[in-house]
Amino acid sequence: MSSTAPMLRIEHLQVRYGDLIGVADVSLDVPTGSVVALLGSNGAGKTTTLNAIAGIVPVSAGSVTFAGENIAGQPAYAVVRKGLALSPEGWRLFTQQSVENNLMLGATPLADRSRILRLLERVYSVFPRLSERRKQRAGTMSGGERQMLAVGRALMSDPKLLLLDEPSLGLAPAIVDSMYDAFANLHKDGQTILLAEQSVDLALEAADHAYVLQVGRTVLEGPARDLATNPDVQRIYLGV
Repeated sequence: MSSTAPMLRIEHLQVRYGDLIGVADVSLDVPTGSVVALLGSNGAGKTTTLNAIAGIVPVSAGSVTFAGENIAGQPAYAVVRKGLALSPEGWRLFTQQSVENNLMLGATPLADRSRILRLLERVYSVFPRLSERRKQRAGTMSGGERQMLAVGRALMSDPKLLLLDEPSLGLAPAIVDSMYDAFANLHKDGQTILLAEQSVDLALEAADHAYVLQVGRTVLEGPARDLATNPDVQRIYLGV
């Protein structure tokens, strides 16, 4: 893909839960400044792959090289300090806390606390709705607003690489469009993104490059515009 080393390189990743295999063999590259999509039907291993990168689930085999260092097996708190943040599927917000408190918790890994205000303003410029709701309790927000808050909280650690897990899941089409507009703006500003998504059309429109997973394996990859017209993506790998 690129002559320089990618920001993230995964080689032959395997994740096991006892005898169960969550991910069997996933390899992928995420170049600096790119948006890379991870496609696959439900159960293909997308979430497990992102959780393994973020240090949330243990890696059984293979390597996860981020900025030249193999971070496989490092705990989540160490991984996020290296500049890698996950916006998880299902949000996992502190529902009794205000929007702004949730965002501030996302800044916990920052060594330089003087940057928090600037990062907060950046999140509010990406998602103006959060600025309007800053004092509101997270638990009283709509699904779309909670998704914005989950992404905003991940951005508060000022990540070099932003991992997005199923950001369109269960949201109304208009909300999804505004989320993806926000991701496009982040990309324009130089944010590197790895996006796991069930919605093929959405992901391929947003991404530069894509990988297709099937039962925990990378089975297809290529430039997003090529995969968008590849009948195998629709027919074989996504069961459409």
